[in-house]
Amino acid sequence: MKDTKKPGFFRVLFCCTLLLFFSGFTLSHLRLYFQEGFQLRLLSTWRPPAMEVISGDSASFLTISVQETVIFPDQVLVFLKYPPSTRLFTINDIDCVYLLVPNSSEPHLKLHPVWIDDQYFGHQIIRCPLQTHGRIVSIEVKSIGSLVPRPAYRWDSLAYEAILDRDNTTVVFVKGLNLRSGKVSDPSKFECIFGWDLRKPKFVVRSHVITVAQEIVRCKTPPSILNSQQGFDTNINDSIKVSVRVVGRQTLKSVARLKHRLEPATLSKKQHEMCICTMLRNQARFLHEWVMYHGHIGVERWFIYDNNSDDDIEDVVETLVSKNYNITRYVWPWIKTQEAGFSHCALQASDSCEWVGFIDVDEFFHLPSGLSLHDVIKKQSRGSEVAELRVPCHSFGPSGLKKVPVKGVTVGYTCRLSGTERHKSIVRPEALNSTLINLVHHFHLKAGCRSVNVNGNRLVINHYKYQVWEVFKEKFYRRVAAYVSDWQHKRNVGSKDRAPGLGTKAVEPPDWSTRFCEVRDSGLKERVLKTFTDKKTGRMPWQN
Repeated sequence: MKDTKKPGFFRVLFCCTLLLFFSGFTLSHLRLYFQEGFQLRLLSTWRPPAMEVISGDSASFLTISVQETVIFPDQVLVFLKYPPSTRLFTINDIDCVYLLVPNSSEPHLKLHPVWIDDQYFGHQIIRCPLQTHGRIVSIEVKSIGSLVPRPAYRWDSLAYEAILDRDNTTVVFVKGLNLRSGKVSDPSKFECIFGWDLRKPKFVVRSHVITVAQEIVRCKTPPSILNSQQGFDTNINDSIKVSVRVVGRQTLKSVARLKHRLEPATLSKKQHEMCICTMLRNQARFLHEWVMYHGHIGVERWFIYDNNSDDDIEDVVETLVSKNYNITRYVWPWIKTQEAGFSHCALQASDSCEWVGFIDVDEFFHLPSGLSLHDVIKKQSRGSEVAELRVPCHSFGPSGLKKVPVKGVTVGYTCRLSGTERHKSIVRPEALNSTLINLVHHFHLKAGCRSVNVNGNRLVINHYKYQVWEVFKEKFYRRVAAYVSDWQHKRNVGSKDRAPGLGTKAVEPPDWSTRFCEVRDSGLKERVLKTFTDKKTGRMPWQN
């Protein structure tokens, strides 16, 4: 309940003096926040001391700490925070340690990390094997000792990302609200929570929710929070956490910090006419072909959301960047969040891209008419109200192959189903509804904007959906979309997302190589061979 009494000046001064005296804070570490009814709240922007190591010579590493720990179904993600310019650990520098009690000096178990990601907003993510429930996970640096662990949060009930949008609202990405797909919920049933330590109600600021849908909550950012970020660049002061509370319930646990602020566009014309956004896991070996082909037909920039790959994709991206492909790789560790990731990407791309296509790495834009991609987009989007182009998809099968085609998917797979399946969208990112609702295949648009179905004779997507079994079986690992059941589960077994007749086990059918073959279609193959074949060697530029 809110205290409607206005605190007197001397009473406020006396409280602040006591706080300063006993905590050792300086005036620069305190900000006063007045809410409706002159409610006074104090929010500390003081950062906690670095977590010291439990044992070992820690002199040079006192400022490296475990900032967050999140438990996934098959891994534990430990987020390490480093001071600027500190050398990052390699996978050989550390072990994952499992403690029976938080302050134990001797770990119960040590295991090698599964993988390390180095590019998560100045943090390093250590992926540790999942062990028996109840064990506390931390990191041991082999040269100095173990870091003090943090409380671990479940991945499926968590505020996991936050971004300060160009209109100064805060967009929070959350798991655990369990809202219906594609539907807008009542914002009055929720509130947003800002603060350094969300466990302490006296040190947080609450704000109204503007919109809420699926896993995305748009909050009114308190003026005090906005003021605290003044003077920072796009990588802002990340000491402030954000979460969401359903009215009458507890606040969701949070690892979402205001790490990034989107700046308003300053150019009258956007830098890129056509961009692509994708989310992937362990698709590095197919990335060269996908990027090079789309770069040739007119794509200028790629946003790649890396969903826990461990196949050295960062090396592939670096190679492509060295060849002047404009690629941004985002480490996006959050599982079953494809819809949210695409919404996050739309926000990122809005200031630089006129159009953004949302497709997977096994999907290729094909232009049967011979027109350029830019010409097709221009012709199909006549009228200022057109903000989304819905492109039909053809699903290709293994085409008689039993091994990965050496010249690439566009050359190897040439037999498909006769009809089209669903569609994928190319959108104007600034025309998206403020809820950012999307169903992976299409978005909700602002009032006054509309979508157009593209003629498949002009532009179609070749979806190499049913590849050789070696590749296809990876789809059984986990589906990335939030509202799509994993294939091992006996739910929605008739969904178009699944392969017909396969059931829930990754067992190769004897006739797999000949399935899904109704129409021979070599149109894209012929174009790729003509465009990319080296005349001397006969090889494609993406062949090993």
